[in-house]
Amino acid sequence: MEHISPWVLFFAAIFTGNILLTFFLGMCSFLSVSKQLKTALGLGLAVTFVLTITAALNWVVYYYILVPAGIEYLKYIVFIVVIAATVQLLEMFIERYSELLYINLGIFLPLITVNCAILGVSLFMVIRQYSFIQSVCFGAGSGLGWLLAILAMAGIRERLNEKKIPTALRGPGIALIITGIMAMAFIGFSGMVQIQ
Repeated sequence: MEHISPWVLFFAAIFTGNILLTFFLGMCSFLSVSKQLKTALGLGLAVTFVLTITAALNWVVYYYILVPAGIEYLKYIVFIVVIAATVQLLEMFIERYSELLYINLGIFLPLITVNCAILGVSLFMVIRQYSFIQSVCFGAGSGLGWLLAILAMAGIRERLNEKKIPTALRGPGIALIITGIMAMAFIGFSGMVQIQ
């Protein structure tokens, strides 16, 4: 994958290979926290930060510790430990500097640790054999793609609160329908570049 420009990976991860709308990774927090724009923005920025940092850290750990030691099979455990440590530091930072955001995110902030999108990005970078710069760009692009998707969903859901929706579709039903429509819209970008 050395021939792919890091910038191409960055933009492809946002649009054509959106981690949420193409691979459907990170759906649980996406559906739960996308009810208000402010909260969605906070979680989206936190996920973007964690994705970017853990992509870089996990690349270094994998290629400079696990591969030389011949213990690549431990990558799942090690990646999760790195992700958990990063999320813990972020949680302490948000609690210290934005208590309102910390309260609004509630349980979903520590649950970033088990957000499958974050582990998925780390595994994709290993499987696809990205360089360090490619991995960082892929992680940042995936985070921004996730942020874009959750902000779009939050904006739509805020507007839907003012509309009459059939009782059977309120809540998760309409959220899943909107997610499917958004995913189909992102398919329109798929002819631009593929990173799979």
